[in-house]
Amino acid sequence: MEWDDAAIVLEVRPYGEADAIAAVMTPTRGVHRGLARGGASRARAALWQPGNIVRARWVGRLSEQLGALSAELVHPAAALAMEDPLALAMLRALCAVAEGALPERVAHERLFAGLLHLLAHLAEGPALFADIIRWEAALLGELGYGLDLSPPPAGRNAPLAFVSPRTGRAVTESDAGEWKPRLLPLPRLLLHDEAGTAADWRDGLRLTGHFLARDAFGLQHRPLPAARLALYDRASALAETQNA
Repeated sequence: MEWDDAAIVLEVRPYGEADAIAAVMTPTRGVHRGLARGGASRARAALWQPGNIVRARWVGRLSEQLGALSAELVHPAAALAMEDPLALAMLRALCAVAEGALPERVAHERLFAGLLHLLAHLAEGPALFADIIRWEAALLGELGYGLDLSPPPAGRNAPLAFVSPRTGRAVTESDAGEWKPRLLPLPRLLLHDEAGTAADWRDGLRLTGHFLARDAFGLQHRPLPAARLALYDRASALAETQNA
């Protein structure tokens, strides 16, 4: 059995002296692993870097086998991000979340397209935070843990302002009442197509991070990836600088 498809490299682990076990994501096959011969060697290491966009080919005798992965580089996102600490932090967080949260061999075409867009636009800098937060919210939705951002009942013009950390349901500030200190702030960028502020990026990553940690990763008894925690820290630092 075999397949050939566009793919994003999500994770690479050394295997033996020069080989590697690589996890890639394709639009039609989701997260898929395979043995990359020479993937850890000097000649091939630059290809097998998380974030790189490639044309991948998988071959295996049976579909359930690990199989062998080979690839041709299409876009060197990892190399392009290497000189930009924020771009690299975004790349690492995105790949770690996709690799750890998504089930193997289940197609998520919309999430693949979104991730592809994000990796191709890492040079946009902090403005990309809004799209990352929206992509994580979409990922939660596809996994069945989506936020309930339904508008208030007709006749009530107050905007949604907070989300319950227990139910994921959004409420207005007046409805939050005495529970406000226990709720998660809801940034406007999840309700409107806007870039938001550094405080919005911090609040948005905190919001999606809470549900990723509790549901997508917590149900697997795994912690939120260190790369994702580091990205939140960067957004928090930007928010502090902006408010100083």
